[in-house]
Amino acid sequence: MASTILILSNSDSGLYDFRKEVLAELLSRGYRVLVSVPNTGYEGRIKALGCTLIPTSFERRGMNPWKDLKLLLFYRSLLRKYRPKAVLTYTIKPNIYGALAARMARIPCLANITGLGTTLEHGGPLQRLILLMYRTALKKAKCVFFQNEGNRDFLERKGCIAGRARVIPGSGVNLQEHCAEEYPQMEEKTAFVSIMRLMKDKGIDELLYAAERIHARHPGTVFQLLGAYEEESRAHYEPLVQRLIGLGCLEYYGYRDDVPAFLKGCQAVVHPSYHEGMSNVLLEAAASARPVLASAVPGCLDTFQDGIGGIAFPPRDGDGLVEALERFLALPWEERRRMGQAGRQFVEERFDRKLVVAAYMEELG
Repeated sequence: MASTILILSNSDSGLYDFRKEVLAELLSRGYRVLVSVPNTGYEGRIKALGCTLIPTSFERRGMNPWKDLKLLLFYRSLLRKYRPKAVLTYTIKPNIYGALAARMARIPCLANITGLGTTLEHGGPLQRLILLMYRTALKKAKCVFFQNEGNRDFLERKGCIAGRARVIPGSGVNLQEHCAEEYPQMEEKTAFVSIMRLMKDKGIDELLYAAERIHARHPGTVFQLLGAYEEESRAHYEPLVQRLIGLGCLEYYGYRDDVPAFLKGCQAVVHPSYHEGMSNVLLEAAASARPVLASAVPGCLDTFQDGIGGIAFPPRDGDGLVEALERFLALPWEERRRMGQAGRQFVEERFDRKLVVAAYMEELG
């Protein structure tokens, strides 16, 4: 009977979009692949790969002790039922509760720290609690993958990593799916694309601030915003977004699964995030040969060369973003095109998703 690999994650769309190559490689090697993830519409795509999907009740944000205990017990039940060869975990709650369940069951766990998250980026009692949970859960992990050195160094300083730790190039990028696109000719409209969850730590305040000011100075610019609201902050941000739509400087499209079409039509991608593990948005933008304007934080800066493949600006700084946009708009067309080509070359050399797949196969042995 084929050995089983159990995958734990908090998003079926994220798992499919950024990790389907890992799933496909496991299947090609004869493993039975079980995926425990909330079902939000990607069930058919995951099953089409050949995986078995286990719908899982999950709250991505917040800490409810009773619901989190239920998640831990659910993971334990899966391990007892299927006795997998190894468990692969992604994102904070699966990393903590999945790795803890694997430790209790004495099953090897490969945990992927996709980012520290808002709680760990800020101090306070909740941060201390999360760090304690990481120390307990990851103590016996077979390998902990990190997407940038800053995240690894932080958790090592806090005593959360007792065994093998390995930095990999984020989730990588599929260079065949995300091809270099011809750079748009100069037209009356200059389109900037931002792809983010609409929440403070993704830099939505700075984006809206800059979009209004740049459009006032350059009426031919438009900012295209893709991504869903976070429900706890929707009442705050939706009126702000609607006001900028009314001014003609913003186009809001909500969550989309046709991001490449927007990348193809834009002149640059703007990503003002406060923190990242490794920005998939920027990797896909660079793979499409589009310049990027991104905040100067680990996980963003790792994806491009400042001044060559894009322009960096200080995080949490709306005026800094405005200045970066002005610098970009002052560039001639050929320089913008060269910037996009340099970004493509950079990700080809360092972020091919095949490198990530190989790292997983090496650790599984």
